[in-house]
Amino acid sequence: MTDYTSLPAELPVPEDDGAAAHLRGARMPHLELQATDGATVGLDALGAGRTVLYVYPLTGRPGTDLPEGWDSIPGARGCTSETCGFRDHHQDLLAAGAAQVYGLSSQDSDYQREVTERLRLPFQMLSDPARSLARALDLPTFTTGGLTLYKRLTLVIEDTMIEHVFYPVFPPDKHADQVLAWLSGNAHRPC
Repeated sequence: MTDYTSLPAELPVPEDDGAAAHLRGARMPHLELQATDGATVGLDALGAGRTVLYVYPLTGRPGTDLPEGWDSIPGARGCTSETCGFRDHHQDLLAAGAAQVYGLSSQDSDYQREVTERLRLPFQMLSDPARSLARALDLPTFTTGGLTLYKRLTLVIEDTMIEHVFYPVFPPDKHADQVLAWLSGNAHRPC
């Protein structure tokens, strides 16, 4: 059985191909996605404060094979370990100024619900099987094994505007630390 919570040594490092350079300052589109608790979340109505939205390709599931060659695709491997990092740092992220945290992938809500329960996540995952957000914001994707998947990136959204973009993300198991450091170093200052 594959351990999805740890990363193999010598994974290929993704390069910044510029595919997310246009995102900073963009407004979130009017798009409603289903969350793992059954609620519908409007991405243009996330509320006041900062939202951390980490976007990832595909979460591994025990008993289900990953696409062939997964570990050789730069940036593909590490979704479960990245998610565990956001789980483990959830309270720290909120204390550093995030109003909420969401994970997002193109997997359906039933698949994500299993992940949410198995990993005991304190936040919701958003399902975007049609990759509507990719089309609305021209987000980077890749294709493997007949699947078109999101490339890993994280958006820090202030109200409805993208304030900061992490892309590419590597290593994924340390990414929550990177987001926490950014939030801590970019705290809102009272007027």
